[in-house]
Amino acid sequence: MNTAGTIDRPLTHDPQKQAPMTSSTSEPSGSVTPVFSSTGANVSRQNRTREMQLIPEALARAHMHDRLREAEAERQALRLIAARRMQRRAERVSLRARRALAMAVMH
Repeated sequence: MNTAGTIDRPLTHDPQKQAPMTSSTSEPSGSVTPVFSSTGANVSRQNRTREMQLIPEALARAHMHDRLREAEAERQALRLIAARRMQRRAERVSLRARRALAMAVMH
């Protein structure tokens, strides 16, 4: 089936394969912009499209980086809390041992 594409459903999405826009005879001559070479525009449009297609990937990568950083900070905070808890426990045990030694020396 060889039907031409429409504006909403073009035959191809590649700008270089699309037919160039031409002015119709029913329009006044001053209303249409002059025909110019658009090879640079097509290249920049393709680069921009590629960049725009990569935006969600870049956002996901940045989001995952932030999540990993948050998780690492959370793990570090939990390790610090556990270390402080063990230090307090060790201080209590040390104090108990000193008291027990002092009681043994006194009797």
